[in-house]
Amino acid sequence: MASPTERNDARKGRKSGPKGRPQGAGHPRPQRPHAAPADDWIWGWHAVEAALANPARGTPIRLLATPEKARQIEARFGRQKGLEIADAHHIGNALPQSAVHQGVALRPAPLDEADIADFEPTPGAVLLVLDQVTDPQNVGAILRSAAAFGVAGVILQERHAPRLAGALAKAAAGAVEKTPIARVVNLSRALDELTTAGWRAVGLAGEAERGLHDVLDGAPTVLVLGSEGEGLRRLVAEHCDELAKIPMPGGFESLNVSAAAAIALYEAARPR
Repeated sequence: MASPTERNDARKGRKSGPKGRPQGAGHPRPQRPHAAPADDWIWGWHAVEAALANPARGTPIRLLATPEKARQIEARFGRQKGLEIADAHHIGNALPQSAVHQGVALRPAPLDEADIADFEPTPGAVLLVLDQVTDPQNVGAILRSAAAFGVAGVILQERHAPRLAGALAKAAAGAVEKTPIARVVNLSRALDELTTAGWRAVGLAGEAERGLHDVLDGAPTVLVLGSEGEGLRRLVAEHCDELAKIPMPGGFESLNVSAAAAIALYEAARPR
């Protein structure tokens, strides 16, 4: 005679294994070890190396490395307190499944963020403002371009922007440590403060009449870029001194925001 469990399984269409257990129930799926949130980690050699080299960082919370990477770390920085030697599999278990860690991962002490009042409007200086750019890969690539072109700083929103770790730090390849970054609650208000301080805000918009090369004049400039899908929000655009576009004679109407940022920064870096 079937047991209550077997009758219940039969009604639900499940097969039973030995002793009336549903098939497979005796061996639960293996679980990933508990990991800190992705935003708490930096991984990849260039990102971790830059974080360890940054004197503004405090003592690492955790530092995992394969034996080979541990030797490289000690050769570069000396013996690190709290360095844990681990194989690649163990390091991967502490990170998101998609993380390409290259044998090293770091939970760093947080960085102090900049204040927009710290940015000096000197001739030729450039700031970047990102209006709800949320993709970590894009923000990381933009920070990498910002570091390459020597921008004075990058301004992000408090809520609609990723944290400066995880996939963002990997894509930035160390640029998180080299570029001052400020977060603000209200971008429109921040733009007003910057223009009052002597900056000129130029928003990138495909519908603008003038090209970016015609608008830039060597004055201290804030380049404002909109989100990947919607572009600049109306209120943010209204708080820019001028809107400009990147001419695209090929007829394609849009660029990835990180590509647009790199082109805009190159144009801003050209002598005027």
